[in-house]
Amino acid sequence: MITGSYIIEIPRIEKILKKNKFIAKLYSPQEMKFLMEKHFPVFSIAEMFCAKCAFMKAMGISSAGIKMSEISVLTDYSGAYYISLAGKAKKAFAIKKARISISCSHTKNLASAVVIFYE
Repeated sequence: MITGSYIIEIPRIEKILKKNKFIAKLYSPQEMKFLMEKHFPVFSIAEMFCAKCAFMKAMGISSAGIKMSEISVLTDYSGAYYISLAGKAKKAFAIKKARISISCSHTKNLASAVVIFYE
């Protein structure tokens, strides 16, 4: 089992969001669709960012060259987050021969995520 975690202050994300390139550079088209449908809630943007960073931490050294936009943090029919991979992220993760579990949370000021790779 391998884990990665990340926590960020939501006001920091709010400040960064003023730069339009932040979302376009880090989020996939599927994520953008989800965020647009929800009117870009900052807590969702922050949780998704944390999940991407936690995934990269769990990948460790093998995360070199992976773009954040290749890691999609999406929701299933019940609203639970899951990770979908593309490009180099998908290839690098396939080597691990593992499954991904993800948990995201937020308060008024903080967002966090934990990603676990398991057999």
